[in-house]
Amino acid sequence: MKFELLSKDPGSKARTGRIETKRGTVDTPVFMPVGTAGSVKSMSPDELESLGARIILGNTYHLYLRPGDERIARLGGLHEFMGWRRPILTDSGGFQVFSLARINKVEEEGVLFQSHIDGSRHLITPESAVNIQRNLGSDIMMSFDECTPYPVSFEYARESVMRTIRWAGRSKEAADGSDQALFGIVQGSVFMELRDMCLEKLVEIGFDGYAIGSLSVGEPKEQMLEIMNRLAPLLPDLAPRYAMGVGAPEDIVEGVGAGVDMFDCVMPTRNARNGTLFTSRGTLNIKNNIFADDPGPPDPDCGCYTCRRFSRAYLRHLYMCRELLSYRLNTIHNLYYYLRLMEQIRDAISSGRFEQWRNAFYLESGSGDDKLRMNGGP
Repeated sequence: MKFELLSKDPGSKARTGRIETKRGTVDTPVFMPVGTAGSVKSMSPDELESLGARIILGNTYHLYLRPGDERIARLGGLHEFMGWRRPILTDSGGFQVFSLARINKVEEEGVLFQSHIDGSRHLITPESAVNIQRNLGSDIMMSFDECTPYPVSFEYARESVMRTIRWAGRSKEAADGSDQALFGIVQGSVFMELRDMCLEKLVEIGFDGYAIGSLSVGEPKEQMLEIMNRLAPLLPDLAPRYAMGVGAPEDIVEGVGAGVDMFDCVMPTRNARNGTLFTSRGTLNIKNNIFADDPGPPDPDCGCYTCRRFSRAYLRHLYMCRELLSYRLNTIHNLYYYLRLMEQIRDAISSGRFEQWRNAFYLESGSGDDKLRMNGGP
């Protein structure tokens, strides 16, 4: 993997860049649709490509448990298995081990956990997490970390950070000789001195990119934005910067303004299945009865297939009937919205007008004064 920094916005810390992998080029800032179990829910690979997705995320924990990373390796790797020709980033499974496992026990060796699927017991270590990702054949791997919960005491957070640093070193050793990139993950919960220490140690180990972990895990929105705003500019300038699990459109806009390059979140696909659509004028709950006779498109300013062909009334009808087409059409729209949002952001940064664009974004979406801004005020 190679990363090239292309431009910086004069009025913020926003920047554009380019990640080059053997399976294609990714322009940043970028949003990565989440393909948890080897598929972005309800979307085919060809549809994702047509929407403009350049890179997607696969989940180590889920693919390890089912169908198994060794089986995927025998079948040609995750790209071949799921028919996706472009780059894939796989997370380390740390977040799922702590959030989904029925039981988990953190030890120095790794995490002993009980599968949420069948109750079987497993041990994931930094070495095995990397080995799973090597079997999957992803283009970017994540080092194994402990995802710190919220709230948490300073003492526990410090112990967790020290363990994440040790695990990062072991992950780096396990990845030696691989042509896959490896990112380190900065932990430390809401304690900036721990975040700073973790980042310093990860830079000493040396990674191809750096991520901010344990965001959107229950902390107040103000603190999440503060962490991105404080930490992102400290991440190495000539490496991709990744905010894991972020997020809502306005959070992505603020993350970009802080200097973050990469984002992922289940919101566009999960919200689509729950009947919530993201539009240029704010969110739209298609379940509402007021749309039962509405002949207009979900978003008059959107050029996606769903908005070109179908009315709000029809989408509401599909959702209320629990038709499978509802999930597909809503997901097409939400992913189109997210991917077009990133295009607009890249264009604004490249032309040196990100701050102007950001102000217009909040004005048009109706989310200006009620959204916290990372520059310290509304």
